Amino acid sequence: MQDCVWTHARIAPQGDPNHVIDQGAIAVCAGKVAWIGSFDDLPASYLDLPRHDVGGKWITPSLIDCHTHLVYGGNRADEFAQRLAGVSYEEIARKGGGIVSTVTQTRAASEEELYAQSAARLRNLITEGVGVVEIKSGYGLDLESERKILRVARRLGRDLPVTIYTTFLGAHALPPEYKGRADDYITLVCNSMLPALHDEGLVDAVDVFCENIGFTLAQSERVFAKAAELGLPVKMHAEQLSNLGGTQLAARVQALSTDHLEDLDEAGVLAMKAAGTTAVLLPGAFYFLREKQLPPLDLLRKHGVPVALATDCNPGTSPATSLLLMLNMACTLFRMTVPEVLRGVTGNAARALGQSSKHGSLEAGRTADFAIWDVATLAELAYRMGGNPCSAVVYNGKLVNP
Repeated sequence: MQDCVWTHARIAPQGDPNHVIDQGAIAVCAGKVAWIGSFDDLPASYLDLPRHDVGGKWITPSLIDCHTHLVYGGNRADEFAQRLAGVSYEEIARKGGGIVSTVTQTRAASEEELYAQSAARLRNLITEGVGVVEIKSGYGLDLESERKILRVARRLGRDLPVTIYTTFLGAHALPPEYKGRADDYITLVCNSMLPALHDEGLVDAVDVFCENIGFTLAQSERVFAKAAELGLPVKMHAEQLSNLGGTQLAARVQALSTDHLEDLDEAGVLAMKAAGTTAVLLPGAFYFLREKQLPPLDLLRKHGVPVALATDCNPGTSPATSLLLMLNMACTLFRMTVPEVLRGVTGNAARALGQSSKHGSLEAGRTADFAIWDVATLAELAYRMGGNPCSAVVYNGKLVNP
């Protein structure tokens, strides 16, 4: 790995367009940021290193997609067409569609087939400057299929220039074979699936879909208790379609994040603030489902809850592999500002993963993961709808080709 200095750059070390180093430079040694600042202040010890002149382009930390379901089998494009033609979701589900369709396709796919499909999706993210991705399970809903999903996620992190964090989401939906027996399924999740997958080193965190069409507060709490027993951090899909109080439950156990949050109330926001829980907003799902209820951004701002953004890449409600498009959607749909959305895919996204000490900013001692942007202003990252202004990706200090 060659040590070098990146020069002639406009650097936003935290991804914040209001904090910029003009005529900046980054010295990289052994794959880490050794020094960052104005080129005029470059220490003499780095002056003789090879240089990469970026020609006045922007540099930010690698972007972070902190909520995805990226590993799954098949797709549901035909269901999308049916819904547009007037077929109800219930009718599609009765015919074996909906999440059951994805579970069926994921269970049937080989590990190699899942890997090939998922790698293509992941490469789309990497080429847009994404260097960290969270991948959830949850489309297997039995031990062997959940294991297969998480094994693929780990392999993607080994093979591609990206850091992967895995989340076990066995409590995503009720599998067909457990229809009417949700408590029994949660027993399987807690007593069999989660311990086995944790023992195999496949789980970094645990998630639950707490919702009227998902799992109850009591069932979610059982999963959280098991995660705590195993020493695993937790997060929650909460308050997307209704307000069950999931966010307050998650905050009581110091969840890393609660995600979606369209129906979140002020009591939930205050609980998040007290617990240090990050809000993860998912504009792709909001758009795709044509939701009307906006997440309470003003309350989150008022009480100082950090807000992250993610693609929620999944086949049913957000078939998105562009984090940059999510920036535009968050600005237009949620009325977020450019600095807010950029923090949402850098520092705040790192918080949502419990990885603020490793990702989300460029500073001495951290891994040299960054993106180089051919733009006049960082506002273009949220302004564009289509196209890719990322001209280069650096991972572990090296230029990479996804």
